[in-house]
Amino acid sequence: MPSPCLTEISAACGGGSGGGSSCCPTPLLNFPSSQPSTTATPRTSAASRRDFAAKASAGVFPNTTFTNPECLPSPPQALSLFLAAFPQYSQTQEIDAIRNRQYYHLNLSNHICLDYIGIGLFSYHQFQKHSNPFPSSNLNFPFFGVSYRTGNLKSRLLENGLDSDLESAIKRRIFRFLNVSESDYAMIFTANRTSAFKLLAESYPFQTSNKVLTVYDYESEAVEAMVSSSQNRGATTMSAEFSWPRLRINSRKLKEMIVSKNKKKKTKKGLFVFPLHSRITGARYPYLWMSIAQENRWHVLVDACALGPKDMDCFGLSLFRPDFLVSSFYKVFGENPSGFGCLLVKKSVISILETNSSSSNVGIVNLVPADKLLQLNEDSSGTDIDLEFQQQQMVPSTSSFSGPISHQISKTTTTNFPEMDEEGKSRSNVSEIEIVSNRYETKCKGLDQVDSLGLVLISTRARCLINWLVSSLLKLKHPNSQGVCLVKIYGPKVKFDRGPALAFNVFDWKGEKVEPVLVQKLADRSNISLSYGFLHNICFSDKYGEEKGKVLERKEFGKDEKNMKKSKGNLGISVVTAALGFLTNFEDVYKLWSFVAQFLDADFVEKERWRYTALNQRTIIEVL
Repeated sequence: MPSPCLTEISAACGGGSGGGSSCCPTPLLNFPSSQPSTTATPRTSAASRRDFAAKASAGVFPNTTFTNPECLPSPPQALSLFLAAFPQYSQTQEIDAIRNRQYYHLNLSNHICLDYIGIGLFSYHQFQKHSNPFPSSNLNFPFFGVSYRTGNLKSRLLENGLDSDLESAIKRRIFRFLNVSESDYAMIFTANRTSAFKLLAESYPFQTSNKVLTVYDYESEAVEAMVSSSQNRGATTMSAEFSWPRLRINSRKLKEMIVSKNKKKKTKKGLFVFPLHSRITGARYPYLWMSIAQENRWHVLVDACALGPKDMDCFGLSLFRPDFLVSSFYKVFGENPSGFGCLLVKKSVISILETNSSSSNVGIVNLVPADKLLQLNEDSSGTDIDLEFQQQQMVPSTSSFSGPISHQISKTTTTNFPEMDEEGKSRSNVSEIEIVSNRYETKCKGLDQVDSLGLVLISTRARCLINWLVSSLLKLKHPNSQGVCLVKIYGPKVKFDRGPALAFNVFDWKGEKVEPVLVQKLADRSNISLSYGFLHNICFSDKYGEEKGKVLERKEFGKDEKNMKKSKGNLGISVVTAALGFLTNFEDVYKLWSFVAQFLDADFVEKERWRYTALNQRTIIEVL
């Protein structure tokens, strides 16, 4: 009898049913990397999308399930099959060249970053080329630091010409990247995404426009901060609901909340907070909701923090022109996701904002050039902002759902790479930020790269990788007669226009969920950074009423009695999350798939559960 591994790999290779011995690595490695081009009849966009989803589902390990982690195809074998199922991926080799040349730390560290979505301003090569000007200060950032700024939101938005040269240069670059006109919008820098949401909630005129309507299928620290501040100022808050099991927006209920009952009123109803797509499940939402909200007298706040690079190309700000927009930018992808947030406000709307004397308006920041930080330290009299305060106030963007994350390369690494132009040819070392006539000429290498790559190339790569990962995870099943799936995916599965984020849970052979925090910790041990989140606002129709009690769980707040009381009605699903960046490659998603497959081994799961429980108990005893 052939071994289970041979049988499974045979099916993956396309071998016959006569036994696993007919399969060997050789034919798999010779699998064509792309399909020959043929002249096809023009098809509609909808038909093309359906074809993509059908081929993606059928083309990934067809008629195959994997019940043993040792039976997975090797990386070269899997790559050959991947390229056969997704020939479009071969068109994105330019991104691999950029990764190897400008973000080589991702390869040197062997660490896979799938724990945050964001757009990096600078490349790692750019960061390394500019060594820390203050080695003894423990400052770890390229080109600038972040310091808090006093004042209220409205006054800061109305200021003109008071930005530093560096801030003006970076603002111009971000406006251009987002395809937003400086004549239409004003921008301020914030400590992070949460600060931007909270600042707006503290200044919005809830006395006349007293509603906040949010569209989030997951618990967000930033949204919760906005909701809490809004409620404290007398606002009525509402949330869209998402229908089980596909977690699509419940359109009927959302429309009822948006549509005005009294069409004669001229005042705005409040804030409609729209995220464009979920940064946990990857679900994309129709932009039509923004138009419906605008037609029914809502101010629209667009949360663009979950958008990938160049998603703005198809967003069409010129068409929808939201009143407010929040985005965030990091310094270096995969090195340190700290950076800053941006709050953009339409200039015609600034006048409605309130100057609340009781509001702290904390969260507005300055970008301080690195050479200025030393001057601040030397000139400090003890009453002004000094370097020590600057270090304490460095605020990372809360990009990970499990908290700020920093992946550091060993400081002893001295590898030097020559500066390359876009063709890969060596050129002289030129400063990326040069002082010319006392003005900073800023080259944000990360933004330049994604601009040059464009929407089509970046989205094609992400579409291939995320759909392969979804299909491959669903091929993992426990080796019992029921064939219980190892992984449960929440939200969209294989889909042409899904986002590059994934929410899932791992279940053991008895059908019990493995704690997401345990999965995250074990992944980190394997040099894979994942995160975890909490899906909520889920509604169940009568058809799925019986599943409600089995699926939903109460979020754990610890043993604090006050927090336990607040948790009443706070039901949802805790999940593991993975997010693909524009530099993610096939090796990254294969390693994640291979890691998750380890949970097919019942002994592995029980051993790690016991170890996790024992460590937690020891930690609690030590604290007590």
